[in-house]
Amino acid sequence: MNPVNLFASVSHPFSRRAALALGLGWLSALPALAQGMGQSITSPIFVLNSLDANVSVIDPVTWTETKRIATGKEPHHLYMTPDEKSIIVANALSDSLTFIDPKTAEVQRTIRGIIDPYHLRFSPDMKWFVTAANRLNHIDVYRWDGNEIVLVKRISTSRTPSHLWIDSKSTTVYSTMQDSDELVAIDLATQTIKWRTPTGSVPADVYGTPDDRFVLVALTGGDSVQVFDVTGKEPKRSKTIKTAAGAHAFRAVGDRRHVLVSNRVANTISRLDLQTMEVVDTFTAPGGPDCMDISRDGKQILVTSRWSKKLTVIDVATRKIVNQVNVGRSPHGVWTLDHAPR
Repeated sequence: MNPVNLFASVSHPFSRRAALALGLGWLSALPALAQGMGQSITSPIFVLNSLDANVSVIDPVTWTETKRIATGKEPHHLYMTPDEKSIIVANALSDSLTFIDPKTAEVQRTIRGIIDPYHLRFSPDMKWFVTAANRLNHIDVYRWDGNEIVLVKRISTSRTPSHLWIDSKSTTVYSTMQDSDELVAIDLATQTIKWRTPTGSVPADVYGTPDDRFVLVALTGGDSVQVFDVTGKEPKRSKTIKTAAGAHAFRAVGDRRHVLVSNRVANTISRLDLQTMEVVDTFTAPGGPDCMDISRDGKQILVTSRWSKKLTVIDVATRKIVNQVNVGRSPHGVWTLDHAPR
């Protein structure tokens, strides 16, 4: 199947608009991350197969897929509960959440009636749970008591809310609008939109600096990351950082200074220095790099290769790909309990 046909087979609206190309680069090097942050990965690794409606469970010792867990339709993103006792898989087309034990890989429960949960996030104070309804143009704010979630408000937004970020004070939700090219800020206390500002083409993931001063937006329809100063009443675009075509997902490396950006079209990963707001390293990555995770000790990088149906594992010390594990169709989110700080 050629790249265009492969991409056309993906039903998600992001795919239809962006029409990104297949790449076959190989990630052969990555800058050394902080060492000595804990043990290597021993807990299962979870990879969401968005077009197969299931989750691949990978043994990090043998690097084999041990089983697949059936979820709802189109699982795209996952997030760990604040107590780290459950991984929550958001099933966008089934309007449900699947809770999985991160140690045993057993399904704990399913919550239904969560409308179109494409992306999800907990607030740092553990009081709020937020989902973005990518198809239905709204963001839902829920109360979280450590076990149950209760809808507080459904907020109408612009077209196609994509990714979410919540500031460290648990006061503001930031969300990209991928089909209206905007960044929106929502006040959590009142569940109202504070402001909206235009962005470049097809904004995807959003990431806030540890000091809450800046919010970064990855432009999957372009080749850059836009930086917004959000310290005032209105946001100000302070810089545009050129990474590579299809800038898409962020993953902090755990040192509170650097963040990785996957460039899906260019088949590269960029490392940004949050102090200088510059690209300090760029490396090749395979098959449409998407979501990433990093082992607790900083020695391994896990990258979903979206268009080649693989999880790619990079050894940081040797700067080589050490494993690729076959998973399902359109692998998206990846997560393990043994992760570096986010």
